[in-house]
Amino acid sequence: MSATEAHVQGRRGWRDGLARLRGPRAGAPQLPVREHVSVAGSRPVALRSFDQSLVAVAAALVVLGIVMVYSASVALPDNPKFASYAQSHFLVRHLVAIGIGFVAALAVLQVPVAVWEKRAAGVFVVTLALLVIVLVPGIGKVVNYSRRWIPLGVMNFQPSELAKLAIAMYAASYMVRKMDAREKFFRAVWPMAVAVGVVGVLLLRQPDMGAFIVIATIAMGILFLGGVNARMFFLIAAVVLLTFGTIIAFDDLRRERILAYLDPWNPKYAQGKGYQLTHSLIAFGRGGFFGQGLGDSVEKLHYLPEAHTDFLLAVIGEELGFAGVAAVIVLFFWLVRRIFVIGRQAVALDRIYAGLMVQGVGVWFGFQTFINMGVNLGVLPTKGLTLPLMSYGGSAIVMNFVALAMVLRVDSENRALMRGGRA
Repeated sequence: MSATEAHVQGRRGWRDGLARLRGPRAGAPQLPVREHVSVAGSRPVALRSFDQSLVAVAAALVVLGIVMVYSASVALPDNPKFASYAQSHFLVRHLVAIGIGFVAALAVLQVPVAVWEKRAAGVFVVTLALLVIVLVPGIGKVVNYSRRWIPLGVMNFQPSELAKLAIAMYAASYMVRKMDAREKFFRAVWPMAVAVGVVGVLLLRQPDMGAFIVIATIAMGILFLGGVNARMFFLIAAVVLLTFGTIIAFDDLRRERILAYLDPWNPKYAQGKGYQLTHSLIAFGRGGFFGQGLGDSVEKLHYLPEAHTDFLLAVIGEELGFAGVAAVIVLFFWLVRRIFVIGRQAVALDRIYAGLMVQGVGVWFGFQTFINMGVNLGVLPTKGLTLPLMSYGGSAIVMNFVALAMVLRVDSENRALMRGGRA
């Protein structure tokens, strides 16, 4: 037998083995039926089985975020509001959140995906309970007229960040359980619509419109990727847009934000609802192509509020210029694309829950990044959403790390299953 023939037979045997693992398929193209296969067991995951490039890109974003959070917050103690803070106050708290997130990610990485599938509904119920608890006076902490945080001593926990991961887990579990109802609108959609609606009501009580939009998008994305009829999907999207329009029509604060976004330089809005946007645009304008230099931002000197959180990209644009912003966009694009690839691999291996959950995380990271960048660039109205993995915010950083750990666990199990297929 020639080397070429041996290679062809080897490839054919690998495909046949993988096909046996996948199980029988129906004639028409559709999502495969989930097989209950024990993958990687409960043994610790070997480091070599990680997607090391994904970890490297995420680490690059985190490190750049650390540098820019310090740069954006170092002058805040000059403000009487933060006079009692040290220059490194926000940097230290950011590093503590990263440390907690890293430890949590290592713990999550050791838990098989099958366990999370069984616990998805429980995690969602706990999240709903936390969203109720944060609204209780005396428990929920109010910052900038919003009650979104539960004080935990070392950090303030924001339940809406957990809700983003919880909805991805619950929606993926729901689609696996309701796979036979994908073509029936009410059976396939109304339970998820009720779940998202309950979360929406609780979030709008805080209020946190930005988190609700992200969570609704994650749920709709998983329904669409899970095979719900496209016409049904667009009907859901129309209902969401109608709800959003109704809220704007009857909410003076949000209507003012929309009008300020459309004409931020209008004297009526420039010193009010359009203040952050105008100074964000000034920061990008000052940055030019290569920026003013690291640490040389002027807008962070009390002109641009929340520069270390929602508007971190504006500081990056001013200090590192177009080149720095473009690099951040490329890194996020690669990260989200790789997450979706891992999700598709899981679906191809008949691991539907894992695949849909991972793609839900991809929708979360991609959509929230798009919203944050759009707000900073004046393309979208202000929403109060952070830049994943980079902006200051303890709960957001911790949940970003946990979500990525779940993605890496799915990728590790994919690789273990493919190694078994080759064997």
